[in-house]
Amino acid sequence: MGVTCVCQVPVVEGKSVQQTVEQLHKRLEQLGAVKQGSFFVDCETCLALFDGGPTLAADANFDVLMVKLKSHFQNAKGHKVESRGARYRYADFLIKVGTVTMSSSARGISVEVEYSACVVPGDCWNLMKEFMQSFLGPSVPDLPSVFSSKPEGLFAPADCMDTMNQYLELFSKIRKQQVLPGSGVR
Repeated sequence: MGVTCVCQVPVVEGKSVQQTVEQLHKRLEQLGAVKQGSFFVDCETCLALFDGGPTLAADANFDVLMVKLKSHFQNAKGHKVESRGARYRYADFLIKVGTVTMSSSARGISVEVEYSACVVPGDCWNLMKEFMQSFLGPSVPDLPSVFSSKPEGLFAPADCMDTMNQYLELFSKIRKQQVLPGSGVR
């Protein structure tokens, strides 16, 4: 695991979400990136049935855990967000370009870029930013806030919690957005 940046890419004016995703795939392949399969990330909000209760963090077996805790927590209806798409490898970079959907409707595009040769964001952010500019153009994000908010700053090693928090921020932002016109998934 290296340093990871998760961001939302704007849909190109006059194009659909799917057309913009295909354009990103084409740019990556022109750079020489090799497609290595697919990926899937999902996020489902759960509400505590009582105030001041414990906070839960869970992974793939969360559904099984929820069955056992149904007297304390319930799923929030209509709040499941997921990103799925293609995974590419380019030298030390792992790139995941996904369509973000909510209630079967495309809501945006996510891009995850991991630089596996480094674990310290302060040592590689400029390189990552330059690489992302090569296929995202001017849509390159600023340094993710999860890195700058750590007590040690940019020189604290990155970990999987940083990636998870970036997806949570992205999905929360997408939940609040208006539905894109003509974005229904077919």
